[in-house]
Amino acid sequence: MPVQVRGEVVSLRRAGLYTVLTVTAPGVPEITRPGHFAAIAIGDLDSSGLILRRAFSIHGVQSRGIYGGTIDLVIADSGPGTHWLTQRRRGDALDIVAPLGRPFSLPRDPVSCALVGGGYGAAPLVMLAEHLRERGCRVDVVLGASTEDKLFGVLDAKRIASTVTITTEDGSAGVPGRVTDPLVDIMARANTDVVYACGPMGMLAAVADVASQAGILSQCAVEEAMACGIGVCMSCVLPVIGDDGITRMVRSCVEGPVFRGDRVRWADIGTVPPDTLGAPSSEGIPR
Repeated sequence: MPVQVRGEVVSLRRAGLYTVLTVTAPGVPEITRPGHFAAIAIGDLDSSGLILRRAFSIHGVQSRGIYGGTIDLVIADSGPGTHWLTQRRRGDALDIVAPLGRPFSLPRDPVSCALVGGGYGAAPLVMLAEHLRERGCRVDVVLGASTEDKLFGVLDAKRIASTVTITTEDGSAGVPGRVTDPLVDIMARANTDVVYACGPMGMLAAVADVASQAGILSQCAVEEAMACGIGVCMSCVLPVIGDDGITRMVRSCVEGPVFRGDRVRWADIGTVPPDTLGAPSSEGIPR
């Protein structure tokens, strides 16, 4: 179960275009798994004009040390809320709810895994790679972005993974192109059993398609906008096919953010497909 804690900023460091925020979070590291996220209140703890929390994948955790339990979050300065976070200083207080969501499922036995990250969406993949290696799994990592300064986690990936492939759309680093361009060859060479991915929705759709065509299971951590983080507001719903073959509108923050790639109806995100359970019929009556 998630907990709500009053955290304290330990440090902020730059990583390309991003800020890595380390904050104390007593009791959180021990129950955090790769793919979980944290929801951070924006503004003063007593009052704030920014009512909604901001959700961030948990990049790393530390349950020991002089600060006790800490978590690492990767922040892209892309709006008033995230800008406020990047301006915090050591000792500032933050209100945190974590860990939230359903994390990646880990294999019971050693298998070959490909991890694909886009931009700062790669944040949860480092912890995932560490857990997989602890289970004896082979780990091959593909990291991509539009430009070199938007890459994240390259050095950490090189420390952990068997192979690391970098792609940039402008060719400023690694292989020119997108993460899916080298993925087929990587999966074939490594005899990949499962693909894990986190990044922009378009990238996830492409990765899931490549994996499905190869007959390989994929798990995708989606980047839907989450207003509450606890399943109340219904702002992060998307159409997902259940085990029974029926499509339902499910909440990314509760039923996700990790879904099987072949179950998400990527082309229908942002809509309610007419065959969805509960969708209105042509007569306006719920099915």
